[in-house]
Amino acid sequence: MTIRVLLADDQMLIRAGFKMIIDSEPEFEVVGEATDGRQAVDLARRTRADVILMDIRMPHMDGLEATRRIGADDNLAGVRVLVLTTFENDDNVVLALQAGASGFLGKGVAPADLLHAIRVVAGGEALLSPKATRGLVSRFLSRPETATAEPVSLDGLTEREREILVLVAHGLSNDDIAERLYVSPLTAKTHVNRAMTKLNVRDRAQLVVLAYRSGLVRPGEQLPAV
Repeated sequence: MTIRVLLADDQMLIRAGFKMIIDSEPEFEVVGEATDGRQAVDLARRTRADVILMDIRMPHMDGLEATRRIGADDNLAGVRVLVLTTFENDDNVVLALQAGASGFLGKGVAPADLLHAIRVVAGGEALLSPKATRGLVSRFLSRPETATAEPVSLDGLTEREREILVLVAHGLSNDDIAERLYVSPLTAKTHVNRAMTKLNVRDRAQLVVLAYRSGLVRPGEQLPAV
């Protein structure tokens, strides 16, 4: 099955470089190129891309607002956004994750890692660079201006789902969770998917954010040893 990719970046050379890499693989197809966030939203609706490589800093409408609009559009529920950033410790990356992005990549990413990232996000299986993302979320949410944000209710989760949510927030994959809890990877994946459904989020990126927002996981907190 072909993975349809939309490129959103105001720098032509960046788009050309990514397009050359993506088009080199027969399983991928670049279905559009946007030079700003407004075009990205429009092309997302018209092309039904599977994955959007989204720059944050663009004219007219930045990647954050474009990601929010895509995430809020029920007709684009299957579209995954991968944020492109020059600095992976940029707080805007966390804002993008909160807006609905599925992960992030540095613009200096190696070709093989770019293609792997697109495959992972298109499959909806895992958050890219979960430990790095966890650190970003932790640092961002520990700031005074975000400490008073509206809390998130986890009342609908079972105890097992809460336990799973903690592990996801600490960057564990389904295989890691399965090994830690002595269950099968399929069982771990089922619990993760149920938590996502109950919390009305698209993927693991949003689960990480909600785990911190709810206070279930706190900045700087370490995962207990098994």
